[in-house]
Amino acid sequence: MFDVLFLFYLFGYSPVCGVFQKLYCSISDSCDCDFKPNIRDLEWDLYKNVFGQHLVQDIVSEEVAKFLEKKSPDQPLVLSFHGSMGTGKTLVSTILGNHLYGSAMSSPFVHQFVPTLHFPSHKLVRQYREELKSWVQGNLTECARSVFIFDEMENMPPGVIDVLEPFLGPSHVVFRTNYRKAIYVFISTTGDDAILKVALENRQAGREREEIKLRDLEEAVLQMSYNSNTSGFFQSNIVQQKLITRFVPFLPLTRNHVERCAQSQLHQRNIRSRSDVVEAVGRSMFYAPVHGQYFSTTGCKAVSAKIDFFL
Repeated sequence: MFDVLFLFYLFGYSPVCGVFQKLYCSISDSCDCDFKPNIRDLEWDLYKNVFGQHLVQDIVSEEVAKFLEKKSPDQPLVLSFHGSMGTGKTLVSTILGNHLYGSAMSSPFVHQFVPTLHFPSHKLVRQYREELKSWVQGNLTECARSVFIFDEMENMPPGVIDVLEPFLGPSHVVFRTNYRKAIYVFISTTGDDAILKVALENRQAGREREEIKLRDLEEAVLQMSYNSNTSGFFQSNIVQQKLITRFVPFLPLTRNHVERCAQSQLHQRNIRSRSDVVEAVGRSMFYAPVHGQYFSTTGCKAVSAKIDFFL
């Protein structure tokens, strides 16, 4: 009994409380670091606000739910988002952050990296590797439930990201961190050609969009990520050792999806019954291929600016 009271006193009143608390948070299954996941709302938000992405909705919901069911997972959850601009990759990462930590990107436990900002020079790979390793390990020590988002992976200097290999695998030991409870999200346009090809073939064959399966795309996206010298995963051990839980393909968007994006953004501005603006936004976008005009070349990326123009 005395031992228990002593520990309570140590953690609650001692000047070294912070040191022991950080260590406790990094290895304990019960310390959540303000981690309050809401899977039901995550699923609803994805289905309500992410248009034309049945694969994304299913994969992200299922993989996050499955990962969080385990109090002590074997390895981190690692998701790699692939697709052309404006298809919802950044939106989904934000939604994920919102339903793991209510404050999303403003949470001290959600960390975002942009290569053009954080790793701009291909000549400083060794320096970036040291800095990234130190940053990730330090934040995992602060909170085992940390979320790391790497945007624009197509701009990541090859070789930098492999420094994370010890943090992603099931068999490594990283001192003072329960690293297996973390979540990593990589965002890239690499593989968009392969995704477009499958979507186009499916459309021309007269099949429903929802008939496209993950197995139709995942291997092609994996191969392009590994073999393309414009990919941050070029010849990466992370890909070679299959440390990515899921490659998540984002399909190109049709005019209908773009108009749904416009309608959603109008509602967010408390503007109702402006079908004229919605139609004008959809009509003003560029679509490809030239013969067919099936898919928006910028997805929903330019929708906000178009709304401003037509209001």
